[in-house]
Amino acid sequence: MYITGWSAALALAGAVPALFLRSTAFSWLWVLGVLALAALDALLAPRVTSIGVRRSVPRSVRLTEETQSTLELVNLGGRRARGAVRDAWPPSAGARDNRHRYSLPAGEVARFTTPLRPTRRGDRRAAAVTVRTEGPLRLGGRQRSLDVPTSLRVLPEFASRKHLPARLARLREMDGASPVLLRGAGSEFDSLREYVIGDDVRSIDWRATARRADVVVRTYRPERDRRVVIVVDTARLSAVRVGAAPRLEAAIEAALLLSALASRAGDRVQIIAFDRVERARAAGTTAEKLMPAAASALAVIEPSLVETDWKGVVQLIQERVSQRSLVVLLTAVDTAMIDSGALRAVAALQREHQVLVGSVADPDLAQMLLGRDSVEEVYTAAAAARTGLENDAIVNRLRSSGAEVVVAPPDDIAPGVADAYLALKASGRL
Repeated sequence: MYITGWSAALALAGAVPALFLRSTAFSWLWVLGVLALAALDALLAPRVTSIGVRRSVPRSVRLTEETQSTLELVNLGGRRARGAVRDAWPPSAGARDNRHRYSLPAGEVARFTTPLRPTRRGDRRAAAVTVRTEGPLRLGGRQRSLDVPTSLRVLPEFASRKHLPARLARLREMDGASPVLLRGAGSEFDSLREYVIGDDVRSIDWRATARRADVVVRTYRPERDRRVVIVVDTARLSAVRVGAAPRLEAAIEAALLLSALASRAGDRVQIIAFDRVERARAAGTTAEKLMPAAASALAVIEPSLVETDWKGVVQLIQERVSQRSLVVLLTAVDTAMIDSGALRAVAALQREHQVLVGSVADPDLAQMLLGRDSVEEVYTAAAAARTGLENDAIVNRLRSSGAEVVVAPPDDIAPGVADAYLALKASGRL
């Protein structure tokens, strides 16, 4: 049961005669009378169970984009029902104007929409739907919260997709030049043509020859597709806030941009989110299949406050990939890599694959280096300089093992990793 604002207004109206009568008893009798009327009105209100509720939302929406939740109410009772309904969502769903009034004749259906603009990626699960039915006097009514399970998957923003057209243009410029750098006759079928003196007789296509008057041979071209394995580190260092968001968010942007670019280049891409266990996985042979799967898989990963099992990373890649591939490790490059075994893992992977390490740099370190106005700022600048030197030493050790390393601020890490991929492809190192 609940009472409406009309009950409060009616109770307040009794203050006027109470002032003239100067009677406390009259005031209490007036208030009790209003409460009795409100209780009677609530008893006369339709039961909440006579209102059927159904809620629907799109399957997914990209972060920062707007969508809506749709509530459908149906009056299952035999008389008109009036009241209000509240479509409750967690704050991160960004729900606005989620309270709606309704007046439904018996058997009628009404639909209400609640705008949603999520502020966090992941699965946003809706709260209960609260339904109120008013009595005929509108002094009181019945209220009940109904569990209507609904979930909206908020995909990563993928703001780095603005860099994709320029990288695709460079990829088209490279097309036709990369195969020249590859050795061998190739194993990917290209076309059929007439036999000329000097052709390998083993390349004769006897079926096509039987259908024609001339001898026909098959031509091949070097394979242009390669395997790209992207490992997104979800251990504790991915939770460190760099700029306005955790380091993991920039790593996700880099993984999505590289996946879109590599899949359009014809490479086979596999994405793995890993710390001590595999948190998510996505794979696809084409961009149309890969990108929705990658966005959905990366949408739900969160940082775990554990250390990365780098031996497990190496073992997982060895199990998943049998041929030479590009292994992209999106992790944090700092002194913790020495004790965690990351350097040994990179060296082990580099012996069989081409490794590319992408790390998000903290732009605050560059600002700390500029402070000289006080003793505290000088010590802060010295600490930042020491951290920078230690990180540079780790980068040099990674490069000495043959790995490529990209260290860039959050907004630049995605295009930086994509450019490194294009450079490796152009040089024939993939």
